[in-house]
Amino acid sequence: MLVVETIGRIRREHFQKGKSIKEIARDLKISRHTVRKVLRSGETSFSYEREVQPRPKLGAWKAEIDRVLAANATKAARERLTLIRVFEELRTLGYDGGYDAVRRYARSWARDHTSETASAFVPLSFAPGEAYQFDWSHEIVLMNGVTMTVKVAHLRLCHSRMFIARAYPRETQEMVFDAHERAFAFFKGACARGVYDNMKTAVETIFIGKDRQYNRRFLQMCSHHLVEPVACTPASGSRRRVRSRIRLVLFASASSRRACGSRPSTS
Repeated sequence: MLVVETIGRIRREHFQKGKSIKEIARDLKISRHTVRKVLRSGETSFSYEREVQPRPKLGAWKAEIDRVLAANATKAARERLTLIRVFEELRTLGYDGGYDAVRRYARSWARDHTSETASAFVPLSFAPGEAYQFDWSHEIVLMNGVTMTVKVAHLRLCHSRMFIARAYPRETQEMVFDAHERAFAFFKGACARGVYDNMKTAVETIFIGKDRQYNRRFLQMCSHHLVEPVACTPASGSRRRVRSRIRLVLFASASSRRACGSRPSTS
């Protein structure tokens, strides 16, 4: 393959010094066909990409290697075979090729299948009434001339993206229940599932995967409204962003500070 320096010299010899193709081929000890290709194409670099990878030893064993690699990928991390063990297993089946060919193929196989699974599985649409999402945020508000921080409960419908936001002085369980009651009354019904962000007022213990131990009173609220609670797994992409970071400016007298969440803010 021609290097960039040789291509540059061919072009300079011809266009600057006026040498013929035959002279350049003789001086640089390359074929006239190559010199002609450089001058006529106008390219400053050439690269070759193989379209079909020949595997004289490995080709007949491709299906068997795919089966072994697929079975190996489903095992637990501590039980998976190393590439040298995969190679030894193929040797017992009759494969007479080298280890490097198996290693290169196994790595390309893993790279392709990893990209396939990584592009999966967050649902892009929800059926009406299928699910809602609940989360908290904190906002800076002005009440009676005093700047203070309040907790804002957000409940958003996954299908229509319609939401209600209600402000409270704290993030207690009683206020979680009140936010749900107000939201379900506003939407005139509840969804089949509720997605939560492992908040302490609802989840007591987080197990491996999606298993959770929910608070008993929280489960009673969900059972009352026929809602199935689903806690999202961190970094899994199992829920969309709920908090909209809206700016609430609340003006109230000193006597009405306890009712800072008495009026729901909706979109």
